[in-house]
Amino acid sequence: MRLDMIKIIFFDIDGTLIDINSRKISEKTLETLIRLKERNILLCLSTGRAPLTVPHFEGWEPDVFLTFNGSYCYNRQQIIYKNPISTEDAKVIVKNAASINRRVSAATPNKLAANGKDKDLVDYFSLAKLDVNVSSGFDEMIEKDEVYQIMCGGREEEYPSLLRDTKNAKIAAWWDRAVDIIPADSGKGVGIEKVLAHYGLKKEDALAFGDGNNDIDMLQAVGIGVAMANGSDALKAVADDICGHAAQDGVYHYCVEHGLIAEIR
Repeated sequence: MRLDMIKIIFFDIDGTLIDINSRKISEKTLETLIRLKERNILLCLSTGRAPLTVPHFEGWEPDVFLTFNGSYCYNRQQIIYKNPISTEDAKVIVKNAASINRRVSAATPNKLAANGKDKDLVDYFSLAKLDVNVSSGFDEMIEKDEVYQIMCGGREEEYPSLLRDTKNAKIAAWWDRAVDIIPADSGKGVGIEKVLAHYGLKKEDALAFGDGNNDIDMLQAVGIGVAMANGSDALKAVADDICGHAAQDGVYHYCVEHGLIAEIR
């Protein structure tokens, strides 16, 4: 597949555009996004973050946002796709988490609220430079609002307990100490399918970069899926290609090497 025929690119944020340790985007990676946009390629952020917490990159604006691991997709004009967690499942997840001494944070497109916090949840939020917002309105939010994602500290052995008795929920995890819980029929891959359909594009028109296990279905939903060198082994196993580390401008070097942009001097 020729990369010069690419019409749309999907980028994970944390661990892909932003190095986890420095927690910021490099000048070369940002310039890469600016130059790709000058080529009239549609550029999309594909993230587990809520719309409220998607970072702003100076001098560049995405064309499309896939948030909540693909459960809420939109552009500047409209919502392209949305798939909230059922109220019933949200209540079950909160109860399950409490049974293993875990507190959770629930998210709508414009609000984050938690029923408590523990070290794993606090550290998870800090990766995005956020604080856990413990709110007295949490229960009302679960009952009345459209909740798209529930975040919780959790190790792999806790996954079955967190999902016990849910009807349509799954774990989307990219860090080994916390999870995002979304509808079982959602995911970045589903979001990408909806976005491609919206713009009249095919799988073969798309390229994607990611680093975590929650990016597996994203890479499988595009013509060329690229894993970061710092990515998980599971992601690398399904990737079509592997680029450099996020801390070493992996996305930039891949785009230069494959003729998508010129070298930045």
